[in-house]
Amino acid sequence: MKLQTKDMIRIALFAALLCLCAYICIPAAVPFTMQTFAIFLTLAVLGGKHGTIAIAVYILLGAVGLPVFTGGRGGVFALAGPTGGYITGFILMGLCYRLLTARLGSGAAATVFALVLGLLVCYAFGTVWFMLLYIRAAQPITLGAALGMCVLPFLLPDAVKLALAMLLAKRLKPLAR
Repeated sequence: MKLQTKDMIRIALFAALLCLCAYICIPAAVPFTMQTFAIFLTLAVLGGKHGTIAIAVYILLGAVGLPVFTGGRGGVFALAGPTGGYITGFILMGLCYRLLTARLGSGAAATVFALVLGLLVCYAFGTVWFMLLYIRAAQPITLGAALGMCVLPFLLPDAVKLALAMLLAKRLKPLAR
């Protein structure tokens, strides 16, 4: 795969947006951030291939120690923590989005469907990760309790973020070309 300079610039800009949105945060066991908004917008504007690359760049920046994750955290230990599964799940969102939009097209309905399904995959991966960390710390947790902490409080906010991202993507997509 060969990227043109304009593609690399768009990817870098959206990776930077992801970094910034991680700083917009309401602390909790799994913090409320604007990262999912940035993921939705990145994929809707850049598409599955370049959007997933932007997400990977963001995660790699954090993995090498730059303070780009929620709360100014960075490094592989941040990825190994309780929210690491959700951060890693962002890549799965991108891959899911790319696969679905390649099959269904890039219309608004297909985009929303792909983003919602990708988010569900991210929720599932992150929740399993969260539960495994609890079990490893010898603190048993039920699936219901994990969903109550890590998914249910985020459903409505993420739906609002998705709607906002779709509205903004409609305006940004023509400019990003």
